[in-house]
Amino acid sequence: MAGLEIAVEDLAKSFGSQSIWEDVTLTIPPGEVSVLLGPSGTGKSVFLKSLIGLLRPERGAIYIDGTDIMSCSSKELYEIRKLFGVLFQDGALFGSMNLFDNVAFPLREHTKKPDSEIRKIVREKMELVGLLGAEDKLPGEISGGMRKRAGLARALVLDPQIILVDEPDSGLDPVRTTYISQTLIDINAEIDATILVVSHNINLARTVPDNIGMLFRRKLVMFGPREVLLTSEEPVVKQFLNGTMIGPIGMSEEKDEATMAQEQAMVDAGHHGGGVDDVEGIVPQMKATPGMPFRQAVARRQARVRDIMHTLPPRAQAAIEESLLDDFVGDYAADVSSGAALWDADPAGSITVDRSPDPAWTLGQAGGTR
Repeated sequence: MAGLEIAVEDLAKSFGSQSIWEDVTLTIPPGEVSVLLGPSGTGKSVFLKSLIGLLRPERGAIYIDGTDIMSCSSKELYEIRKLFGVLFQDGALFGSMNLFDNVAFPLREHTKKPDSEIRKIVREKMELVGLLGAEDKLPGEISGGMRKRAGLARALVLDPQIILVDEPDSGLDPVRTTYISQTLIDINAEIDATILVVSHNINLARTVPDNIGMLFRRKLVMFGPREVLLTSEEPVVKQFLNGTMIGPIGMSEEKDEATMAQEQAMVDAGHHGGGVDDVEGIVPQMKATPGMPFRQAVARRQARVRDIMHTLPPRAQAAIEESLLDDFVGDYAADVSSGAALWDADPAGSITVDRSPDPAWTLGQAGGTR
């Protein structure tokens, strides 16, 4: 069961006189992993809650599989919510229920499965997030990170077509954050679900998603394939992805020109601007665990990138072409190790590869198609 498209048009949300964001328009591609970034307080979690109708924007449309949840009936909204699995920032577990009953809750609420099948599904999902054996514990008896993982297990029990994940690294150490990231990639490979993640984690943002978006100053600054955002010269995007003080983001949401000039002068004089070293090019994307199905989202995203390549700056084009070639070589090496790849080079210099059971795909001299 493939994931569904989420289309947002001219969305605006405020609390009283405070505008959170306005004129937000984007399409989240079906069956792909997307990440929404932004400084604290820019309304990322508000955006997630708006997508499932927990909060109602003042203006705009939200289309889930073609249905506008801003104008549909309560009954239609209830049915649409069954398409979602949601991991809230704090796990949002029922404090009086043990972990087994928390994870089983959606199955009991929305299905008529027998207890034996529910137990089997719950154990599978709890094993997936490393909590098998903790079924009888109450949320108050475990760490925040374990509650987060239990929340993810509950979000997955209905095998949803859309998965919303709010700050998956909150309360988790870096190693378990990587395991959670790998789990999301593997889920996408297995069921082709649409996944939208809200995060501040730079490593996650660089290595996990197919698409990246960013909210800043009440606007959606950019949204698009990872290759485009990771090569962007947009100051706020570049600053955030490198975690440095140099750029438009300050301790408050934004800073004035004088402050920016002062900080740049300090860096020019030898003061470290913080963050990581400026990362050039496109870092490799996390892949599905060996043995998992080929992740179709990668092929779809790369096809879109090639379609818009000619509109990008020369430096971005060069970095993207190098990245696509690296992906091709890496995939070929993996296939050789499993005996799955067959080469057939044509005189024009393109390479056709039969990746059974996946469709044949071609890498041309300037990126090609896959």
